Amino acid sequence: MATMQSKQAHEVLVRGEGAVGRSLALALAAQGLRVALLGADEAPARADDVRTYALNAEAVALLKQIKVWDSLPTDARTPVFDMCIRGDQAGSQLDFSAWQQGRSELAFIVDAAALDQQLADAVRFSPHVQRVRQPVPAELEAICEGRQSAARAARGVQFDLKPYAQHGVAARLVSNRPHQGIAHQWFRSPEVLALLPFDRPEPEHSFGLVWSVAPERAAELLAMDEAGFEAALNEASGEAAGSLRLASPRAAWPLNLAQASEVSGEGWVLLGDAAHLVHPLAGQGLNLGLADVACLARVLAQRESWRMLGDARLLRRYARERLLPTLAMGYMTNGLQRLFASEAPALRQLRNEGLSLLNRLSPLKKLLAGQALGR
Repeated sequence: MATMQSKQAHEVLVRGEGAVGRSLALALAAQGLRVALLGADEAPARADDVRTYALNAEAVALLKQIKVWDSLPTDARTPVFDMCIRGDQAGSQLDFSAWQQGRSELAFIVDAAALDQQLADAVRFSPHVQRVRQPVPAELEAICEGRQSAARAARGVQFDLKPYAQHGVAARLVSNRPHQGIAHQWFRSPEVLALLPFDRPEPEHSFGLVWSVAPERAAELLAMDEAGFEAALNEASGEAAGSLRLASPRAAWPLNLAQASEVSGEGWVLLGDAAHLVHPLAGQGLNLGLADVACLARVLAQRESWRMLGDARLLRRYARERLLPTLAMGYMTNGLQRLFASEAPALRQLRNEGLSLLNRLSPLKKLLAGQALGR
């Protein structure tokens, strides 16, 4: 075994240079493992990248561990202190606050491009990570290529996409009122509108927009001029977060639900969007991916001294630990989306009354918030 390891320049091959792949490469490199990171030539950050990530405490802890979090510009990570969720009937509302959870914040809204850049910089200066353009031999192949992963398909793993018949419309916004660290979300059949407090481009007055709508509606919103889009947005939000104006281009992408039929095997493992997709209404996509990273890194660090990194039984420990959290999040977000997308009068009344009832059940509300926070 020692002879075979000495002949192999790399112990782990990470496929994919997104946030999950780079985080995994850095986490394993911190253990002293020799990591090859497979990807195309590194591209500069896109000026039109309007994505934001909502990161929970577990995700932030991982980014601190790999020495990335504290390098982010302060205006690229905005704390969320409160969250207000509204249904599609007057008075239907659910509120979460950090102080009720005994936390300094509920989550952080992070500039996706800034995080990607910091991860790329950290990889560049890591002595145990080597970027490669072609696959290289390794004991373990970690597949982090995203939803369209070719390596996953080559392994014969099923990954059936279940379309939501919705697109996510994203943009950066500026309000005439301070955001005060409050996130807003509206469930209005069949749309879900989220405003995430942010400090770019204007500190204390910006929001990241994620608006889940039917494909036809998404096309309309993208085709509108700025004034028309702002009018539609302010009507949908009721100016609860102030009068909003566009501060970036708009982008849109189709939304899907998916779960890989297998996430590990002899010498390989799936992480992030290559393993699972969920609706963005709970903002948990990257949180799930970074939780995959933290789990796999821990499993590998705690392996028996005689066990190879790609041992199938070792990797099943990772698969078992991640199965329930990813399935639970998928079922929860899928159930919420379908519940609030329905236009049946009986369901509409039930879901809105349930939202208000939950707001009064403090123990259950605290439990749900704790799950989202990564506890």
